[in-house]
Amino acid sequence: MLLIYTQKVTPRILYTFKHICTHLLGIPIKFTSKIEEFIAHDGPKMSYGKQPMGNEFFIQKVDLLMEQGFSDFEIKVLPWEDTVCFFAVQDASELPFDIFAASFYLLSRYEEYLPHVKDSAGRFPPAESLAAQESFLHQPVVDIWALKFRNILLERFPDLEWKERRFNPNSIISVEHTFIFRNKGFLRSFIGLHKDLLKLDFQKVIDRIQVWLRVKEDPHAVFDDLTRLIKEYRLGMLFMFQLSDFSVHDRNISYNRITHRAVIKSVADYARVGLLMGYYAMDEIKTLRREKLRMEEIVHSPLEHAMNSRFNLQLPDYYNNLTELEINHDYSMGYPDMAGFRAGTCNPYLFYDINMEVTTPLKLHPYAFHSSVADLVPKGKLREDLTRMLAEVREVGGDFYAVFKNQDFSEYAESKFYYSLLNQVYGLE
Repeated sequence: MLLIYTQKVTPRILYTFKHICTHLLGIPIKFTSKIEEFIAHDGPKMSYGKQPMGNEFFIQKVDLLMEQGFSDFEIKVLPWEDTVCFFAVQDASELPFDIFAASFYLLSRYEEYLPHVKDSAGRFPPAESLAAQESFLHQPVVDIWALKFRNILLERFPDLEWKERRFNPNSIISVEHTFIFRNKGFLRSFIGLHKDLLKLDFQKVIDRIQVWLRVKEDPHAVFDDLTRLIKEYRLGMLFMFQLSDFSVHDRNISYNRITHRAVIKSVADYARVGLLMGYYAMDEIKTLRREKLRMEEIVHSPLEHAMNSRFNLQLPDYYNNLTELEINHDYSMGYPDMAGFRAGTCNPYLFYDINMEVTTPLKLHPYAFHSSVADLVPKGKLREDLTRMLAEVREVGGDFYAVFKNQDFSEYAESKFYYSLLNQVYGLE
């Protein structure tokens, strides 16, 4: 057990130390604000404050974890060994920066509460982030820092109890359109056929008719192929299905369609399934509750997993809605248009609400790669970026999440390329 002395145990200190020491490193911790207890303790101990009391293991703090709310301030990022750091402190500290304040800044998404320029979809763009501006978005810096902190601790306390983490690759299949032709209804099917004819896309016309006649499987119905991979290689895979009402923003088939429900039930036999939230469910808790109940009625179990279909994270309201409905796991923390670690970590962590200054029970599972990036980056560079990020996550024994769309693996997409990326994630190449 590691005893930690600090003058005041704030909610931010409790949250950050528990994540780094207990969750990431497996080190049991205890806090004290009593100097006598700290001095009398014979086991591993450290202090977190402005000045050391003696020659103890000391991490100098900046003020961030003692504050409430948020304020805009300048951050200077410095190189440190094979990574970077910020919130620099004096030489008396065992680390050249306040690892806990820096980690809290990234994990809490502090910068997303501050005024910023949104993109065309109303989202926080990667270009506004400190990680992208300072070129460390590709590194899970919080996890890298944690391991370096552990190694320094072990130099002082070689008998300190800790746990090793293991690399865990995962993929998420985002199912916004379960089928491209099937079960669309007469009007939508007729309009689609008319558009194909106007574009002289006769192959699609033929495919569409064959699907209607049930002589061909719908091109987007790639679920048997993916579940076959799951069974053969025992892969960790999560399928997110959209169950929204039809609108200009959400255009999946009805959740009431028997074939739609059958696909979800079939996939749920081999993999985890969750809810891909519709456009209106992101802001309206009543709509989210309705979609949640639909999924629960189909799979006959409580909904545990959700993802924002537009990745429009309006903090903290979006996450608070999930918490209120007791949805415990979210997979929206990432950038759909740039690979990297939005929150500076590859590992799951609890969401901290800065407005209320509380740790919530909602666990965030950040993703580092979204297949939409393939439309923006040359294939060669994309593979290099993916290789580098996988190596970074493997080095820290973390979780790697990649998001794909079911249509990525259809005959209308470069399915061989996307399957190769999927294989790269799992090391099947």
